[in-house]
Amino acid sequence: MKALCWQGKKDIRCEEVPDPIIEDPKDAIIRVTSTCICGSDLHLMNGFVPTMCKGDVLGHEPMGEVVEVGAEARARGLNVGDRVVVPFQMICGECEQCQAGNFSVCQQTNRNADLAKRMFGDATAGLFGYSALTGAYAGGQAEYLRVPFAATTVVKIPKTGEDERYIFLSDILPTGWQAAVQADITEKDTVAVWGCGPVGLFAIHSAVVLGAKRVIAIDDVPERLERARSAGAEILDRSTGVNVIAALKDMTDGHGPEKCIDAVGIEAHGPTAVLELMERVQTALKLETERPVAMREAIMACKAAGTVSIPGVYGGLSNSFPAGAMMNKGLTIKTGQTHVKRWTDDLLRRIDEGQIDPTLPITHIEPLGRGPEMYKTFRDKQDGCIKVILKP
Repeated sequence: MKALCWQGKKDIRCEEVPDPIIEDPKDAIIRVTSTCICGSDLHLMNGFVPTMCKGDVLGHEPMGEVVEVGAEARARGLNVGDRVVVPFQMICGECEQCQAGNFSVCQQTNRNADLAKRMFGDATAGLFGYSALTGAYAGGQAEYLRVPFAATTVVKIPKTGEDERYIFLSDILPTGWQAAVQADITEKDTVAVWGCGPVGLFAIHSAVVLGAKRVIAIDDVPERLERARSAGAEILDRSTGVNVIAALKDMTDGHGPEKCIDAVGIEAHGPTAVLELMERVQTALKLETERPVAMREAIMACKAAGTVSIPGVYGGLSNSFPAGAMMNKGLTIKTGQTHVKRWTDDLLRRIDEGQIDPTLPITHIEPLGRGPEMYKTFRDKQDGCIKVILKP
């Protein structure tokens, strides 16, 4: 089959790889009908995530049709012909964390749990296409995908309706939704969202749906800002050289937004050329592993006793973390990989009722074979690219 493979930093190739097979009774094989390039895939492309190996199949936002089912998965209600979305994380459904709905930290699905414990202090769930750190599982930017723990992992969806209506239940829609929900938004709140990429757009959309008084979107890419405006946000264009923190204070009676969402993460750009250069030098020298510009700004901008929600991906160590501002302002910080299946039933209902536009970020639909080219288009923000769907 054809698949997009990581062959080194900034080297993504479409290659022929062996078809997946059932390896465990809990497995299923999915014929992928749509798959996506995620912003967090760019972190792999750019070399920010350790433990990638040459030939790793990428991708964690697929959907498709079940074509083969292991005996245990079939006994639990999964059948050939089922149409499913595959969330980016595998879940066992039985461990203490799954029982609590904390699916992104499932204690059974990461077959390299000891590696995750050394990196993070405890195990996290197995993820598709995201390095040995999360289990070294092949990803879904491919014609077929093996899904371990299939019956508990996949989301069954209606037989009818375009893939584009459901594909983002795999990751970015529940990620944006969780970012807003865990901010505890009320009708009195101003919500500032750093980053108007796909997750940021869904966080903005979710904040509006949840009844925020105002939503302010921060970015420097015109087409992203325009789409944020269309979702109901006021926009703050940092490409104009505006001081984001000062501007947010001016827009909120001097105190800052009650709720702040960092939807940027590991590869943020600095507010000045000098600061960004310092961040890049520190990452190059391994003094830190990421550029936490958005997180710093969100903490500094947030109103005292407010909440900072962080769906943006971070992987290691960050310098210049404003611990003093966090502590002295009494901020609540909420973070985490998304507990996808905690939200999917509710989001399916909201999609069906027309509350949520699941197609909000889509700009490009391309064949899988153009994947390497589209990685670069997405990374470089060319051709108005916000979100790419690939069709095997």
